[in-house]
Amino acid sequence: MKKLFEKSELFFAIVLIVIYVIGSSLMQRVSESIGIKFAAEAAFNFIMSVIIIVFIKKNGLTKHLGLCKSEVSGGKMLFYIPMFLIACISTFFGIGTEFSPMELVIRTVMMIFVGFLEEVIFRGFLFRGIAKDNIKEAIIISSVTFGIGHFVNLLNGYDILKNVTQVVFAIAVGFMLVFIFVRTGSLIACIIFHAFNNSISAISDANFLVNTLGSKDTAQIVTAAIAIVISVAYTLFIIKATPKRELAD
Repeated sequence: MKKLFEKSELFFAIVLIVIYVIGSSLMQRVSESIGIKFAAEAAFNFIMSVIIIVFIKKNGLTKHLGLCKSEVSGGKMLFYIPMFLIACISTFFGIGTEFSPMELVIRTVMMIFVGFLEEVIFRGFLFRGIAKDNIKEAIIISSVTFGIGHFVNLLNGYDILKNVTQVVFAIAVGFMLVFIFVRTGSLIACIIFHAFNNSISAISDANFLVNTLGSKDTAQIVTAAIAIVISVAYTLFIIKATPKRELAD
């Protein structure tokens, strides 16, 4: 791993993305075959997270990848409240779950590691690998790639409208998160938000909104639109309210 990373951090990030995407899809099928939802994905994400954490610590990459304290005070970042407002949007319309208690616990654990992996891979390794040559390209490519990567959910049974909505939302959130990293030097808040956002969806119940708006498709579009507006507004706030900073090595 070290040799590949030293040769090209960008290629290293691409390899991680491929392993993560393919592995996650395969593990979903394993979980279905053994009859325990999310079990194989949780195990895969845990193992991959441990391997990456060991690699990061062993090679002194903690600060390089933003696994450190923010250089900007919480007050200047509005205490990250807009981020967690986005995560809670779905619960405003009802709380419930289709999962059993065991499935809910496993899914929540899995999402904690998903938050870590996706932030470190996309906002960490991928962004850093591109930013060595052009930081603007790094911001755009890492954010768009993060969104487009969600198209893999088409293979996991998502309908097209839901998947496209998810991709657009992920791109908007991707820009928000990468600017948080660029301006604060830390991915900690991004990781926490990512894990929380994914986990909270397990206890949200869209039936109330579906009944109010008349269809599931409309409900998806409305909730995604609200989240995208908040993401864009918060991103613009970060750009305007926080000082530019040089990326640490």
